Amino acid sequence: MLPILQIGDVLLSPDILTERFCCDYEKCKGVCCIEGNAGAPVTIDEIGEIEESLDAVWGDLSAQAQSVLDRQGVAYPDPEGELVTSIVNGKDCVFTCYDGENCLCALEKACRAGKTKFLKPISCSLYPIREKRFSNGTVGLNYNRWDICRDAVKKGQELNLPVYRFLEEPLVRRFGREWYDELCEVAKELLA
Repeated sequence: MLPILQIGDVLLSPDILTERFCCDYEKCKGVCCIEGNAGAPVTIDEIGEIEESLDAVWGDLSAQAQSVLDRQGVAYPDPEGELVTSIVNGKDCVFTCYDGENCLCALEKACRAGKTKFLKPISCSLYPIREKRFSNGTVGLNYNRWDICRDAVKKGQELNLPVYRFLEEPLVRRFGREWYDELCEVAKELLA
C-alpha cells in the first residue's frame, strides 16, 4: 500500500492514484446531484459567484428550488458547520435541472452556454475527491466511495483511468497546472 502523499501543502490519499473512475452519465443520470443528506460544500467566494449567477439560472430551476432560494439563500451551514448549497426535500441540490430523465447542474449549463463565468462549486467538479481544509492551511484530498458511483468505477476500470487523470481539469482549476504536473510525476514514480 502506498503512503499518504504530500505535494506542497496538499495531502493526498493514495487511492487517488490507484483507484479507477470515470463518470458514466448515461447510466447514473447525474444522480449525485439529487442524493445525499446535504448540499455541495462551497466557499464564501463561491457563494458570491453563485449569487451573481442566479438570474441566468433562475428559469431552469424548479418552483420548489426557487422557493428554497428565496427563503434560505444559496447556502447554509450543515451539521458540522460547513457551508453547503441549499437543498430541496432534504436531498436535491437547488441547482438541479433536468434534460429528460438526466439531472444537470443549472450553474454548469448556464456557464457552458456563455451566460455566466462561474462553472459550479469546485467540490462538485472534484467529485469523487473530497477536500478537507485544516486549521494550519493544509488541505487533505480523499477518494470518496459512494455506491451510486459503481458504474463510474466500472467504466474507470474498463478505461484504466485513475481518479487523478479523470479529474485533471478540476484539479488544475483548484491547485494549478504546476501542482498537477508534480502530482503526475509523483504518480509515475510511485506506480513504476
